[in-house]
Amino acid sequence: MFKVFKMRPSYKIFFPGNLSSTYVRNFAAGAEKLGGTSTEFDAKDSISRGELNGRRTYYEEKKVWEPSPCVEKGQLLDQYKKLSKFRLTTLVVITTMAGYAVAPAPFDAASFLMCTVGTGLVSASANSINQFHEVPFDSQMSRTKSRVIVTGKVTPLHAMGFAIVSGIAGLSILYCGVNGLTAGLGLSNLILYTSIYTPMKRVSILNTWIGSAVGAIPPLIGWAGCCGYIDMGATILAGLLFAWQFPHFNALSWNLRPDYSRAGYQMMAVTNPALCRRTALRYTFVIMLLSSIAPIMDVTNYWFALEALPLNGYFLYLAYKFYRNSNSGTSRKLFRFSLLHLPILMILLLVNKKRWYIAENTKEIQLNNFSENKITSMLKLNLPQINTSPSETSLKTT
Repeated sequence: MFKVFKMRPSYKIFFPGNLSSTYVRNFAAGAEKLGGTSTEFDAKDSISRGELNGRRTYYEEKKVWEPSPCVEKGQLLDQYKKLSKFRLTTLVVITTMAGYAVAPAPFDAASFLMCTVGTGLVSASANSINQFHEVPFDSQMSRTKSRVIVTGKVTPLHAMGFAIVSGIAGLSILYCGVNGLTAGLGLSNLILYTSIYTPMKRVSILNTWIGSAVGAIPPLIGWAGCCGYIDMGATILAGLLFAWQFPHFNALSWNLRPDYSRAGYQMMAVTNPALCRRTALRYTFVIMLLSSIAPIMDVTNYWFALEALPLNGYFLYLAYKFYRNSNSGTSRKLFRFSLLHLPILMILLLVNKKRWYIAENTKEIQLNNFSENKITSMLKLNLPQINTSPSETSLKTT
């Protein structure tokens, strides 16, 4: 059992003497909905104030510390899930796992688990800090006014404590359990999201590009966790995630324009709707282009480009419909399909990836480049004392 103390308002309300008892009861009910803990009615005071007349009502507000209802352990875990934006964190973790799985190196279960857990904790920390900063603005938006800090279910101090603990834990796991490169990428993403993207949302529409960069880093974390380095394959994977953010978010933000406008956020859908439509279409085309380049750069086989063609083609078609006739229907269809498009594309990448490694006496020697010519040259020049017997040395591709 946990007991949390919160500052809550206590109201003392003065009514004119000529008001009906029904009006007083209705006003009291409204005051309680505001979160007041007690309401005092002083009819004598209201009559003695000669300036009160008609239906004017005055109230005084003071704030007091009092314990909130005890929070059960299960409820607290649920609040932490909401604080970390569980669905968004899940998406971040999935793209990290995809980056690890697609990377051209042997799979290590322990490293994979550490990379996944560490990235998830860093994402939870970033989302908690984001909600901490945006409480005044979240309270003005229908989509976010029920968030746990806004509603008082979690105090700002509690939220920051959770963010600090999860952030330190996540970065420590990445550094100690995976490698320094993944920890550096995780830290850069945490800073980028909380210190640049979050405040920029109220300043410039460039926040969408910064946010897309944030979304492109998790697959790099996974790739670096598997290989220990970042190469052209990782860049293409990150590029796919970067480009995917635009049709996904622009379609989402289109139907949230009243909310964003009311909260003062500088979103393309609000300040430049035409640009919002164009960028959604352009970056959908970029996804198709990168999918075609992936086999050329030896990231995947050529089947990937062929199999991804109808998927990307339909995505491009929906983006074009949104561009030509932007309304709630076309934006909703584009957004919903984007949620299907990404996991299917990641599965196709995994199924069709190119993996080259040399197994010598059950030990796998990782190659930095997995083109056939490079493998041949490394066999001749850089890997001495390797038996050529098929039973002991094999060149495997999958």
